[in-house]
Order: sequence, then C-alpha cells, then structure tokens
Amino acid sequence: MPFLTLLQASPTIALVWVVAIVIAIAIHEFSHAFVATLQGDSTAQLEGRVTLNPLAHLDPFGFIVLVLFGFGWGKPVPFNPYNLKNQKWGPALIALAGPAMNILGVIVFGGILSLLIHVTTLPSSNLLLIFLELIVRFNIVLAIFNLLPVPPLDGSKLLGLLPEQFHNLVQTITKYGFVILLFVIVFGQPYLAQIFDAVNTLVFRLIGLA
Repeated sequence: MPFLTLLQASPTIALVWVVAIVIAIAIHEFSHAFVATLQGDSTAQLEGRVTLNPLAHLDPFGFIVLVLFGFGWGKPVPFNPYNLKNQKWGPALIALAGPAMNILGVIVFGGILSLLIHVTTLPSSNLLLIFLELIVRFNIVLAIFNLLPVPPLDGSKLLGLLPEQFHNLVQTITKYGFVILLFVIVFGQPYLAQIFDAVNTLVFRLIGLA
C-alpha cells in the first residue's frame, strides 16, 4: 500500500511505518560510518555519523521521495580511501557493512518478533508487532537492493576487486551507473519485487507468520 494511502487509512500505522524505515536506514548508514572509522578514516566521525541517531543519517529529499514513490535513500557516509588501513579491501568492507547490518537486523528483529508471537497473546493489530514486521521487511529490502553491483549502491564497491581484465567493464558500469540504476528501478521492479517477496516469505515462514 502506498504511504499516502496508508496515511489516510491509518495515521498511526503510517507513523509506525516511518519509524521503522528511518531506523532501518539509520542502522545501515551507521554501519558504514563505524567500519570506516575502524579502517582508520575519521571523516564520518568528524561529521557526526558514527551514531544510531536517525536524524544524523536522514537525507530530507531522499526521505520525501521514499514517502511519495516508495524508493529513497539515506545520507551517504563519506570516507577518504587514502586514509584506510587496507586500501584494497577497505572500501568493499565499508560498503558491505551496510547490507550486513541490515541482515543482522532481520535476524535480531525477526527473532524478537518470533519470540513475541510464540510466548505472548498479542493480537496481530498490536503496534509493536506491526513495527517489528515492518522493520524486518525494510531490512530485507535494504540488504538485497544495496547488494546490486550498480553504482552508487554498496554492491558496486565489489567491482573494484575484480581482476584487471574486467577493468573496461568496471569503468563502463561506473560511468553509466546512474543510468543503469534508473533502468533497474523503472524496468526491473517486477523482478526485484519477486526476489523481495521470496525472501520475505522464507523469513516470515521461519518466524511463524507465513
């Protein structure tokens, strides 16, 4: 259900939706900043990004687009690759930290949701259960989508680890990354939706909701 429709139908659940997506984005961006700091670069730390405070990671325009169209972004975490302890693997580690944290979020929040379902008698309309279900879904989407090897998504940082014979391909993908990403968003939505649905079904079957 589109957010604006949800807002009209149930403002309370719409608020829970906002809180869930903002937290999912915050833990994703925080993990980038945290790993960049561990790698020896203080750029994110100096900009106040090594925090779980959602406001530090919220991109106003990206959030508005998310609400209106169901696709948005958080504020990118900056880092200086020349400051990293491992300049070959460092950028990839920083990039993969975001999806990895979202996968961890699926496990943690999904585990809490499963526990509450099996040991309590809370109704399905309970706001805590709705929040946990939404944040699990959002973490799944963020993890999968950001692993796509298309700039500026996190998965694109893995391209830099490819052998030298793929250099021209990597350069082309990097040059036209935004166009490729736009194409994926516009024309690849049905296929991405199938992937999201399949993973959601698997996760919620494990939790006990499917």
